[in-house]
Amino acid sequence: MFGEVSQARHKRGTLYNPRELRSLAKQARRWESNELRPWLKKSSERKQVFENPSGIVLQRIYTPNDVAQHSYSEHSGLPGSYPYTRSIYPTMYRGRLWTMRMFSGYGTPEETNARLRYLLKEGETGLSIAFDMPTLYGFDADHQRAEGEVGKCGVNVSSFKDMEIILDQIPLDEVSTSMTINAPASVLTCMYIAVANKRGLAGDKLRGTVQTDILKEYAAQKEWVYPPEAHLRIIRDMMLYSTKHLPLWNYISVSGYHIREAGSSALQELAFTLADGFAYVDLGLEAGLKVDDFAPRLSFFFNCGMDFFEEIAKFRAARRIWGRVLKEKYRARNPRSMLMRFHTQTSGVSLTWQQPLNNIVRTAVEGLAAILGGTQSLHTNSYDEAWALPTEQAALIALRTQQIIAEETGVADVIDPLGGSYYVEWLTDEMEVRTYEYLARIEDIGGILPALKKGFIQREIADTAYKYQRQMEEGKRVVVGVNAYEMNEPSPIETLKIDDSVRQRQIERLKEVKKTRDPGAVGTALDELRKALESPNANCIYPMLKAVKSYATLGEIVEVGRQVFGEWKEPSIL
Repeated sequence: MFGEVSQARHKRGTLYNPRELRSLAKQARRWESNELRPWLKKSSERKQVFENPSGIVLQRIYTPNDVAQHSYSEHSGLPGSYPYTRSIYPTMYRGRLWTMRMFSGYGTPEETNARLRYLLKEGETGLSIAFDMPTLYGFDADHQRAEGEVGKCGVNVSSFKDMEIILDQIPLDEVSTSMTINAPASVLTCMYIAVANKRGLAGDKLRGTVQTDILKEYAAQKEWVYPPEAHLRIIRDMMLYSTKHLPLWNYISVSGYHIREAGSSALQELAFTLADGFAYVDLGLEAGLKVDDFAPRLSFFFNCGMDFFEEIAKFRAARRIWGRVLKEKYRARNPRSMLMRFHTQTSGVSLTWQQPLNNIVRTAVEGLAAILGGTQSLHTNSYDEAWALPTEQAALIALRTQQIIAEETGVADVIDPLGGSYYVEWLTDEMEVRTYEYLARIEDIGGILPALKKGFIQREIADTAYKYQRQMEEGKRVVVGVNAYEMNEPSPIETLKIDDSVRQRQIERLKEVKKTRDPGAVGTALDELRKALESPNANCIYPMLKAVKSYATLGEIVEVGRQVFGEWKEPSIL
């Protein structure tokens, strides 16, 4: 199927005059003979072969002959028009700038609330909340597996009370919130809804995104709780609930970010993320929904690394593939179903603990690439994140980086300003073709779930990560300050430190919650949740929301699922 969609790219003729193309080919041959070869005899190039991190070999120069098959309407189109290569909105940043988010969350709910409100005051236009490891795995702060981890890599949430504090004085009907949570995404979504309901806000007023993408957890980040089929069933229930009650809420943010952070190339990130996205489309259809009823609320989350043009081409290809497949394979009719809306985060793995102030430059370059690629939302990393969670100063510099790009560079004044570049158009086409090849391989295996269970995706990522590391160690890929231009600078920056008292404070609050709640209401709600999870056709979100509002803890709710579904061990890939 994906091979057939790929072939549709060549329906129409070239944009260029064939006579001019032939003349240009002759000029290129003369240039190579008369200019290039004599020059190379006295001044050799830096490498014999130039290739980008995805292994795509790059030519010296690109001309119209390299995009001779390019049909403007089939490959590019106009802004806001199919196939959405150039942008998904007619005016793009000329009408509205991207949403500026900082990944915020550490320590206690009070500390995170203070950071969120500080960044909103400084011009942040959307919230992005990070959670600690116990929360990501569905454990309360008092669980033995939470020891040493509470509040360390994000904020701790053990109950609805914590979410109330995090969102205190945050106008939920005015600001969109992104929550990076996957295995217990349904529980955190219920907590967010419960906070809104307690303030008198209905679900149709809530704007934001919860990540929910469990498939990439099995591929990369490894933060699952149940077997894949169990998680997918809960995601199905979220899709059904959100389609009915949360019309402005993105209930899945299909995430390539963590696939990339695990070591994949940009090409693999694009292919595996799209494969996950199409699997969620299939899930919605299997649940009885029509594609145009739910696809408009699917969103994406990409990484942006340091290879500037590769990233821009990746984003452009992503929009084109998603739009084309939704139209041609899934028969979507609503244009909004074909729009790939995505958030971007600059690369965490590109940050170095050596010479950390260099990371300000890296983040600026990556942020600029994301914007030239047409992102709808952007999180710029802080320069100190290779060392620890960001300090307030570092987070502010990361926010100011976006504001400088928006206000001072002019890149937001023209839609897709690099469109028409022979190199960018060629590379966009190349990323598209190679992505379809990956999608066809996954399809031949039986789909993304069999590919994960057999370890195919994991092996592809591991092989690429190993190759990249070898290139660094051999000096074939330079990282400034790491394997070139090194300096001796012990403890060059101040870092944010989270001490273990955070856990004790969270445990005390947890005790207070359990002391003051109605045990009967909690027990009833958890029993109803268990029955819903045991019944394949029931929707578990309704009793889960009831359990949250009764102040059942995160750990108690997740444990019901563990008892029903059990756990899962991934296959060996070595």
